Amino acid sequence: MGVEDGILGMGDARAREGVSRKRRWLRRRERWLVVLGVALHAVYMLSIFDIYFKTPIVHGMDPVAPRFSAPAKRLILFVADGLRADKFYEPDLKGNFRAPFLRSIIKERGRWGVSHARPPTESRPGHVSLIAGFYEDPSAVTKGWKANPVEFDSVFNRSKHTYAFGSPDIVPIFCSALPHSTWNSYPHEFEDFATDASFLDEWSFDQFQSLLNRSFADENLREALHQDNLVVFLHLLGCDSNGHAHRPFSSIYLNNVKVVDHIAKRVFDLVEGYYKDNRTAYVFTADHGMSDKGSHGDGHPSNTDTPLVVWGAGVKYPNSAFVSDHSDHGRFVDEHMHDMATPTAWGLGGIERVDVNQADIAPLMSTLLGLPCPMNSVGNLPLGYIDMNEAEEVEAVLSNTKQILNQFLRKSYIKQANTLFFKPFKPLQHCMSVVDQIEELISIRDYKAAMKRTEDLRSLALEGLHYFQTYDWLMLMAVITLGYFGWMLYLVLHVLQSYTSLPGILFRKEQGMQQKKGTRKILVCGFAAMGLVSMILFWEQSPPLYHAYVAMTIFLWARIIGEHQFLKALWRYLCGEKLNYVLKLLATLAVSVMISEFLVNSFTERKLYTWCFLFAGVTAFCYLFYLIPWKFQIPAFVCLVCWFLSGFTLMPAEIPDNNPLVVSSGVMITVIGVAARWLDKHAKGSKYWSSICSRDMKKSKFSMLFLLQVLLVGLSSMMVSLSTSHRMQNQELHMLHQLLNWLIAGSSMILPLFSENTLLSRLTSIFLGFAPPFLLLSIGYEAVFYGALVLALMAWLLFENTLLYVSKTEKITVSNVSTVENVVLETDDRYLRLSDVRIPLTFVSSFSSLHLALGRRRQLHMIWRKRRLMHVLFVIGSRILIN
Repeated sequence: MGVEDGILGMGDARAREGVSRKRRWLRRRERWLVVLGVALHAVYMLSIFDIYFKTPIVHGMDPVAPRFSAPAKRLILFVADGLRADKFYEPDLKGNFRAPFLRSIIKERGRWGVSHARPPTESRPGHVSLIAGFYEDPSAVTKGWKANPVEFDSVFNRSKHTYAFGSPDIVPIFCSALPHSTWNSYPHEFEDFATDASFLDEWSFDQFQSLLNRSFADENLREALHQDNLVVFLHLLGCDSNGHAHRPFSSIYLNNVKVVDHIAKRVFDLVEGYYKDNRTAYVFTADHGMSDKGSHGDGHPSNTDTPLVVWGAGVKYPNSAFVSDHSDHGRFVDEHMHDMATPTAWGLGGIERVDVNQADIAPLMSTLLGLPCPMNSVGNLPLGYIDMNEAEEVEAVLSNTKQILNQFLRKSYIKQANTLFFKPFKPLQHCMSVVDQIEELISIRDYKAAMKRTEDLRSLALEGLHYFQTYDWLMLMAVITLGYFGWMLYLVLHVLQSYTSLPGILFRKEQGMQQKKGTRKILVCGFAAMGLVSMILFWEQSPPLYHAYVAMTIFLWARIIGEHQFLKALWRYLCGEKLNYVLKLLATLAVSVMISEFLVNSFTERKLYTWCFLFAGVTAFCYLFYLIPWKFQIPAFVCLVCWFLSGFTLMPAEIPDNNPLVVSSGVMITVIGVAARWLDKHAKGSKYWSSICSRDMKKSKFSMLFLLQVLLVGLSSMMVSLSTSHRMQNQELHMLHQLLNWLIAGSSMILPLFSENTLLSRLTSIFLGFAPPFLLLSIGYEAVFYGALVLALMAWLLFENTLLYVSKTEKITVSNVSTVENVVLETDDRYLRLSDVRIPLTFVSSFSSLHLALGRRRQLHMIWRKRRLMHVLFVIGSRILIN
């Protein structure tokens, strides 16, 4: 194969005839492909909601009334938002424990453990798990976790009355539509991240204390407070706010742990002094934890492990245990390794620890109050906390099991009624006979056997719920996967037919006409298949998007099958090629698959990119030095840039604060911009930079653009320093300061639109345009990474430009050496070659590494922490455009 080889064939001069006509046809076809691609990806992206964001909530079940007496008359629920288990249980540097009151409860009169949350570890999903007993309706994410897309049952719904005080983001979710509730929340303006937020916890306590004080003068209120099945919910937001603003290792966060412990003590003393009947149960826990960088949301143990302390009426007293012993009483829903030994530093190794899933707390609270479990709860009642006799324990677990089984039966009925080829969950086809057997065992007082059968039935019911929740997954994933593969194959066929010499080699004109007739027949069959499948989906009352998924996939594969003549000819052509070319093609395919697997593994092992860039630097150096041995500077520059970029994935994912480094990065960015500008204006004579530097091209619409962009970079560096100093002093940014930050960030991203349209000029302008918002949102070494990234982009351009120049010079004979420059500049079109696969692979590898190189960033509440839509859109938009 020669230099003119296409991806799969020889370049032919005759294929250049009719270039203008072909280009017009290509332009129209590729516009259509762009529209199709956008529509296809938009529809397929929506499949995430049908697969993973399908609501688990079903209606139409009846509550299961418990057949045991309520151990408690009322329940107090404390939720310390954002409180990590380790920071709650471990001692401080002086050896003193931060929660002395609750530790005394653990040792003297209650039970404790770790409650394991499930991602997403956010406030609303955590509270839904605690209070409603199921893992959040994922469709609520489309409403920003602020509203209920589907109404659901909860412990509060089942109570006689609920009193709730706390955050305006949490309390209204459960109480705003609840007629038998009394609640209050502070204004959003109270959530000031520049100060110590523990006063929010004190506000909740003051509201509850004021409620009890008013009852002495209000007889109706006093009577309401003394009724059974009463729930008091105190939402304590301080730890979450302080963790975001100051991180969980800060003195402010750790002191907030003492604050919530003191509030629990004061509430306990207040309630016991008010009621004096020992019929109050107390539950202290958290909705989620807090990562070291001051954020939450993922499944890291620092986010999922939260404290749980339960005491009062109906709760067992402490039980001694060996250091390594603790019970979990049921399987964990997520796959993380939670069943770990109690750390010695906690000082609780001699007291039995009972771990639970977060959703288990809802049936625990319902059982303590003698209420039916919430109807959509998937929690297992943790018997390690309940102080009941054997008969009552069986009845409580059976009530919990029947409630889960009712959900299973309802989902099974709904799915069977709407499915043509229904596949039941076979292990529970005779579930009601099992319930009858359990009832019979209870009647003869064989409680041990009854408990075993009940727990087994509950486990099967949970499996059945999962079965119907994922009933359509196989079909949907198969359709979507086939669709994506079809789209990729369709694009490959388009490239082979439009940008290689294959069509001229493989087909004669009359064969092309026959292929068109065959394509029409296949499209007709495809549309008939779409109609048939749509009729089946309509009969099964499937969502409208199901029709779109199937139609898109059938359409793509109909188009691919319509190219069967081309595919057959291509296969014959490959079979007739030399073995070494086929091996080269297979090797390219194998390398592409290996790189794809590398990208997948890099999401869990980010240090792989260090080896990747180190290897890329050495390889590029050797290859360029071989091609242009007389130019040592270019290979060295490319190698050093790759090595510089490789160091960022070795740095900690939890980015430490380093304000001087951010300010210094502004200087580095300016230096890179000035160097690129100089190169653009003074390196036009270089053979390797000539095609990307300024020539007789359209000039900038704004002559002072470069100086203005450099000035904005300098101003942003100054504003970073001022913002950090205000934050360190816990001061709110002045309005003028905030306005200037917004002005710098917003205007700088618009300026690249006025830059010159040559490659290096435009790249430099974009680089300087996005530098100010990046600096304003940086806290450490990620600002340096921005400069390293642009150097890598420039090195890649130089590398590709060098290869292009060398490949063109190889075409020139010795007698035409004097015309080399004209050929380089005037010959713009060529057939694609197999080696061109390198470019998209490099692009995907480089840009998929950007967020991994920086790791997971800390949430940036420090500069413009306001609950406004524009702020959120700006932060998200900036990160997307930069990364």
